[in-house]
Amino acid sequence: MPTFNIDGQLVNPEGASISVMDHGLLYGDGVFEGLRFYNKNLFFCPEHLERLLDSATAIGLELPMSGAAMTRAMQATIEASDQENGYIRLIVTRGAGPLGIDSTKCQNPRTIIIVDQLALVPDSLMHNGIKVIIAATRRFSADQLDPRIKSLNYLNQIMARREATAAGAHEAILLNQSGRVAEGSADNLFIVKAGVLMTPPISEGALDGITRKIILQLASQADIARRECPLTPLDLVTADECFLTGTGAELIPVAKIGDHALATKRPMFEQLQSAFRSFVQLQTEAAR
Repeated sequence: MPTFNIDGQLVNPEGASISVMDHGLLYGDGVFEGLRFYNKNLFFCPEHLERLLDSATAIGLELPMSGAAMTRAMQATIEASDQENGYIRLIVTRGAGPLGIDSTKCQNPRTIIIVDQLALVPDSLMHNGIKVIIAATRRFSADQLDPRIKSLNYLNQIMARREATAAGAHEAILLNQSGRVAEGSADNLFIVKAGVLMTPPISEGALDGITRKIILQLASQADIARRECPLTPLDLVTADECFLTGTGAELIPVAKIGDHALATKRPMFEQLQSAFRSFVQLQTEAAR
């Protein structure tokens, strides 16, 4: 069962509410972060809070709590939950204001923390791999809406995911306005070709993912050749391996892109997945 915290105070499910006039609800005006915790310890919390602050700064939203206060509130919510490992949704809304998109009339931004489980795909698919499609819905270009801003408006990604669901797939890959690969609806994308690990650069419309950075770091430590480079749909279907990364996703292998099946052997994915799990254990044990 999820555990809730509003503005730094633990609340029961009935008390987990904000005003219907909050512009986070009315217009998607706010920012968020998704974090993981393992063994009751927050994972890469400073990096997530830095990204939250960057997103808030980009939309002119002053965070109502300091990073230290948010960390304490999240840790208290974890301790109040019955889960050792799980997911945290950290949200800051613009606050309540009159109808209309003038954000300067809003008052009292709200901080919402939800601790729960998040299983994006069944365990069997974590082993066998998922099916993805290339969505018709295009990712906004970076000069339209910077993908580094994690705002509460996810309609672009939701529409792409609805395409995937209608096609019997588990995830959608969004192309940017130039027809190159940007990211999944809620994750970054990697492929492997001829022993080289490749992922689209942030400039292609991908989120500056924290798990993405960790995977690139682990690949570097393992002397795996890696490139941040533009990718096309052709690169996806001709790849030796393909997988997705994200805080919620962790690492998920891709078995099919549309009707095209990829190889069932995924040596680089398995190597990086093992390295990631060891990295998580080391980081969270060190935090005790």
